Amino acid sequence: MMKKIAIKWSFILALLTIVSCSKNQGNKIKNIIIGIHGNNELKIQIDVTTNDDVQVFAEYWSDKNGQKNKITTPISKKGLTHSLVLINITPETNYSYQLVTVQGQEKKTSKVYTFKSRTLPEWLQKQFKANIPKPELLPQNFKKGFMLLAKRETPGVAYIVDYKGNLRWYHTVEGTGFKVTHFTKEQSIIAILGKNDEPTSYGSEILELNLQGDTLTHIKKGQGDFKQVIHHEIIKKSANEIVTLTVDQKIMDLTSIGGKKNDTINGDGIQILDKKGKQIWKWSVFDDLDPLKDKAILKTKKDWTHANSLNYDKDGNFLISFYNNGQIWKVDSKTGKVIWKLGKGGNMNMSKDTDFSQAHAAHINQDGSLLFFDNGVDKKQSSVFALKVDEKGKNVKLDFHINLPKDIYNDRMGSAYMIDKETVLVCCSKRHITVLTNKKGVLLWALESEIPPYRTEFIPEENMKPFLLN
Repeated sequence: MMKKIAIKWSFILALLTIVSCSKNQGNKIKNIIIGIHGNNELKIQIDVTTNDDVQVFAEYWSDKNGQKNKITTPISKKGLTHSLVLINITPETNYSYQLVTVQGQEKKTSKVYTFKSRTLPEWLQKQFKANIPKPELLPQNFKKGFMLLAKRETPGVAYIVDYKGNLRWYHTVEGTGFKVTHFTKEQSIIAILGKNDEPTSYGSEILELNLQGDTLTHIKKGQGDFKQVIHHEIIKKSANEIVTLTVDQKIMDLTSIGGKKNDTINGDGIQILDKKGKQIWKWSVFDDLDPLKDKAILKTKKDWTHANSLNYDKDGNFLISFYNNGQIWKVDSKTGKVIWKLGKGGNMNMSKDTDFSQAHAAHINQDGSLLFFDNGVDKKQSSVFALKVDEKGKNVKLDFHINLPKDIYNDRMGSAYMIDKETVLVCCSKRHITVLTNKKGVLLWALESEIPPYRTEFIPEENMKPFLLN
């Protein structure tokens, strides 16, 4: 019934605009149909038919903010039919828009048309709740920015929210969940998709979307060189290169330590694929570690090292964190040689105040420090570490350390990202909460979520323009 109403709503608007356009003799527009894009209430689609081969874009604004705050869509390709998608839509809001046709040097602007966005579906209305005790203490770039979170169970949902807890963008997938998501430099969202019967951060599909909801890449396990289960991380090296962690299996004779002759050990690997699934580069933890030297291998063989994050260092080499051995490694991205190991049993000289238990979301922050979320299983208190790594001297010193309140202790998953020099956005996944803390550990803001996000990634407003604005 709701679908019929939606179609009827679009059709009525289409009739109104068709009549209006037919009276606009000076314009090249023949027909306009408006409705929602991909059954998504925060994306409005305008289908335009023109009399001549032209390009078309839309300028739109909420009546509340006025035309001075108009947003411009990307321009269409030259042709007779054009599909434009409007995002940055607020539910139950009146909007105005104009269509601009471009033919050579000639631009023509239509009259102003209007529409009203509808309410969000009930299942989306109470997904997030923000607690903002003192808004004046929040950094301005945090107020203007956005956060990316995702629902890992099917149907999967990727969410972009603002600091007030308002849902600003979403995308749903049927039959799989968004196990891991990442916002790219190309203004796309790249994700690992997996079914409910796959472990929480593991999957067998790669999906890349633009902010208009269009599929840019979709590869399934079995296509090309994509043969292994992938997990915990997916990033891009370039526009055509996808980097992810793999479950790397090795069959070994473990009879000498009480195992089977053909025993399977699940380790980790790094794989770089192009958008068609062709392998560009590969690395395995087995290139560096010998399972037979691990006294506990019979107990840990099903998930030996458990890599949980992957990123690039400033010099283009890899940083990879492991949960089960409590280490962060730096791996040469060309040769695969391990440059250093930091943490328990590593080969770096670490000051006592840099001891951590398990790292998540290890990356280099804007100040050049190695930043990560520490689950803190050893002392049952999670925290954030920033370390200064002297690679040549093999020394590691503390930049800063933030102990989080014990009531948001998070023993699995999690993330931490700098907002400015004094504040950090921290996701405590199992607690269903994301917090903004200063370096003293004082919580300035919190976001409660119905879903337990694997991580919460901050996206500055400038990286969202012109699609989403505050």
